[in-house]
Amino acid sequence: MKALIIGTGKMGQLIAKTLKDQGHDVLGMGDVLNPSEIMGNIDQADVIFDFSHPDNLNWIAPLAAEHQVALVEGTTALSTDQKILLSETAKAVPVFFTANYSLGIAVLKKLTSIASKILKDQWDIEILEKHHNQKADAPSGTALMLLEAADPDHEFDHVFGRNPQSKKRGKEIGVSAMRGGTIPGYHEVDFEGSEESLSLSHNANNRQIFVNGAINAANYLLNQKPGLYDMDQMVESALNKAV
Repeated sequence: MKALIIGTGKMGQLIAKTLKDQGHDVLGMGDVLNPSEIMGNIDQADVIFDFSHPDNLNWIAPLAAEHQVALVEGTTALSTDQKILLSETAKAVPVFFTANYSLGIAVLKKLTSIASKILKDQWDIEILEKHHNQKADAPSGTALMLLEAADPDHEFDHVFGRNPQSKKRGKEIGVSAMRGGTIPGYHEVDFEGSEESLSLSHNANNRQIFVNGAINAANYLLNQKPGLYDMDQMVESALNKAV
């Protein structure tokens, strides 16, 4: 695999190191402000990894489409217009996009969907996420993904944070965020019944799980036609091969 990496932060550096350790070629790293290595090697690349800042997507997505390079997109807090841009890019090249590249989170999402279908009419649902003190967006993209899994038909009001209020709980799902220390990522979905509780949770011990997932996604993309792919499809593909 010949890769380009957008962003030179912790995730970008870890992706580069892991790719090299696995015998892949890292052709260059950069961003919209430092594009020379990207532009100089774009025609030799198989895939672009972008785990940087939303502003870079407006530059890199059209570039990937123009030069026919697959795109693994891991930046969160994308705007509606940027998500539309990803969909348009996917008409030209394979694009993989998810808020979280952890296999465990993919399973948590599926379990949340199953539990919600069974319990939502009788039980309350709350989502909690915790991250390090340098994470800019809140709630996390993963928390929003779990919220969508719990309420795909948007039957509930979505309450972000418990700000001062003077009314009882209605038909709603609460989402709370905590920022502190160096927590790589923790997500919990709680189902609260009148006499019992069910908690589904996932704890990321370090960023390597996201890197491994992103590289698995890239390998998956290299065998796909243009389109927009996510962890659900990759997991289903793996399950089908295992059966």
